[in-house]
Amino acid sequence: MKNLYIHTRFFLALIVVGIVYIFAFFFPWMMMVAHVLLLLVFLAAMVEYLFLFSKKENISAQRILPEKLSNGDENPVKIDLRNSYIFKVNVNVIDEIPFQFQKRDFLIRKQIESGKNAYFQYILEPKERGEYSFGALNVYASSPLGFVARRFRFQKDAMLAAYPSFIHLRKYELMALQNEVLLGGIKKIRKLGHTMEFEQIKEYVPGDDIRTVNWKATSKTNRLMVNQFQDEKSQRIFMIIDKGRTMKMPFKGLSLLDYSINASMALSHIILKKSDRAGMMTFSKKAENKVAADNKSGQLRKISEALYNVKTDFFESDFNRLYQDVKFSLNQRSLVLLFTNFETLDGLNRQMKYLRGIAKNHLLVVVFFKNSELHQLINKKPENTQEVYDQIIAEKFEFEKKLIIQELRKYGIFSVYTLPENLNIEVINKYLEIKARGIL
Repeated sequence: MKNLYIHTRFFLALIVVGIVYIFAFFFPWMMMVAHVLLLLVFLAAMVEYLFLFSKKENISAQRILPEKLSNGDENPVKIDLRNSYIFKVNVNVIDEIPFQFQKRDFLIRKQIESGKNAYFQYILEPKERGEYSFGALNVYASSPLGFVARRFRFQKDAMLAAYPSFIHLRKYELMALQNEVLLGGIKKIRKLGHTMEFEQIKEYVPGDDIRTVNWKATSKTNRLMVNQFQDEKSQRIFMIIDKGRTMKMPFKGLSLLDYSINASMALSHIILKKSDRAGMMTFSKKAENKVAADNKSGQLRKISEALYNVKTDFFESDFNRLYQDVKFSLNQRSLVLLFTNFETLDGLNRQMKYLRGIAKNHLLVVVFFKNSELHQLINKKPENTQEVYDQIIAEKFEFEKKLIIQELRKYGIFSVYTLPENLNIEVINKYLEIKARGIL
């Protein structure tokens, strides 16, 4: 009887019978009607119970989970239901989704014909990496009468891991292969020069750079021929992620650390597709989670595993220690992308000597973030005096960020200053720009 549930409709029917009994006090002839109605209600409930519990498994259900969850993305969870009853059933599906989602009103209603399947899905969007534990998939089936329901339970205690964002890697790959990234339109990376790695001589087609015309080959073939060069490969790209307290700041449910980790995954995928070597490490009080720069087949998985359990430690990040680690870990000139966050020019100046030390031997790109809430405040039309003051303060902070960019540029350090939600596209764009300009 533990799987028997009584629907509200049954109690409503009893209320109607009770009303008839009340009227029977004033109209005695209605007493017999009330008795008959009460008998019919209980008889109907009993018949429905017998039909629902006639066999052990008349409803089958399967929850189809992805292999792993992608942090910060929409992950589809699919459910397949089959009705083996000889009649149409109404089902209420309640999936015990992981507590991290804090969803207490999960309910899907479906109607399934006899011998038919119902196939549907719902979306989960995790906001933190780690393990997500699913409870049972509960299906409450009732006949069209709807007095009682039978509960079926399936697939109890499934476990899924949420990894740094990987769902959109293919999309970024297609953009990068075309040397363009979508951000409010199409931004094309202009090729400013060539590497010295010669590939082949080919016939000229409209759009080829006329500076690459091979006049000797042209005179021999009597057709316009050009030299074709290929991008230099196996360059070292190293991503360093600050996991200090400044990276705990949340925007749209994700921390700056999570945005940086997701961007590192997307960029690593593009780097490997471009035949360069991707490596990474995290730092706060010390350098951790080191992955040496490489382009072997399992490199992306190695980076994903290293980033899986990275969390902020709420310490003040030690850039002096970072400089020492970079000096001894990276022996060859590399492109170093440092994901951190500077809020004030004074904060940057305290670390500038260490950044200049890194930039002396490597091409350094400092990635830091726009405050999206301040950005909205600046663009909002003020409606009262208080909002005018708030907007002035917001503009002051924004101006401070521009001073940070200028200070970095003064010492030959590149920067990426972006909204958190645009980080993936911006860092990929910067990598493609540097690669196209051949300045590494």
